[in-house]
Amino acid sequence: MTLDAVAREAGVSPATASRALNGTARVRDDLRQRVRAAADRLGYIPNAHAQALAGAANNRTVGLICHDVSDPYFAAISSGVMRAAAEQGLLVMLASTFREPAREISYVSMLRAQHARAILLIGSGFQDRAWERAMDAELEPYVRVGGRVAVISRHRSLRVDTVQPENRAGAAALARALVDLGHRTFAVLTGPAALTTVSDRLAGFREGLAEAGIGLGQVVEGAFTRDGGYEAARRLLLDTGRAPSPSRPTCVFAVTDVMAVGALAALREAGLRVPEDVSLAGFDDIPLVRELSPPLTTVALPLTSMGESVMALALRDTGAVRRARVVRVEGEVVLRGSTGVPGGCELLSVY
Repeated sequence: MTLDAVAREAGVSPATASRALNGTARVRDDLRQRVRAAADRLGYIPNAHAQALAGAANNRTVGLICHDVSDPYFAAISSGVMRAAAEQGLLVMLASTFREPAREISYVSMLRAQHARAILLIGSGFQDRAWERAMDAELEPYVRVGGRVAVISRHRSLRVDTVQPENRAGAAALARALVDLGHRTFAVLTGPAALTTVSDRLAGFREGLAEAGIGLGQVVEGAFTRDGGYEAARRLLLDTGRAPSPSRPTCVFAVTDVMAVGALAALREAGLRVPEDVSLAGFDDIPLVRELSPPLTTVALPLTSMGESVMALALRDTGAVRRARVVRVEGEVVLRGSTGVPGGCELLSVY
């Protein structure tokens, strides 16, 4: 037996029948009694899960789903989320998906079952139609009955509040800055192409180079981790060699700082000096890259404040009309000691 059948039996709309049965809004006594009588006649049992979600404003739990909390990028954002949640007296449940789309769907389903007040998705979306359909199937009914959802990064199919880092523009600005140093031969270490963050940063870097009439150069894909950056850099060196040559890039761009950290280890292991033999740049400005030797050139994002912003979006009062909001976050190119002019002259750190 369905709620629609109860509504027809009582002669009211499905929305009125729902309100009368779950008690989340005021309904005239005569209508409430009519709906309940119809439910009794038809043997309708209200969906306890939907009722609990409709009262989610009373739940003090927020679910935070990220790719890998051990990654300093996600750790910094999570810190911002938890700080903002603590100010509101909320408890944060944290889960890592390790970039497995199916696991992300499962965690969202679990948080729905836990009647979480809000669900936060922290990290790149997947360019995968099956994932998009499955995620929308989980989130749409959750939002419809009162759940709140906010995300960080580009999730093209999800009509939810978003904190959007300007990954494409930031990578283009970095490319222009590296060209201004005199670099003309590049290589890029990327993560999986299915991640929207990877595709946006790669596209932006390509666009920035194209403005100067320079091609992207060799692209080596690896895991979106420190070890992934290490292995990608090793493969790059196998292809281009260690000695200076027209085929070896003067600058390597890793699309995330954690990959750049691994790449730095691989370059040193191969006997190459950074930046004297090859320059290296990353993206995100995770805290540890300032302490590297040399400190890493990167595109800085305000990671902790991004976490605070996504929490604020999840808790904002939307009123009667619910419209998704996008908060755009610009990155700032920070030139440090890991990049220099081609030919062995080191660039002095400016940060």
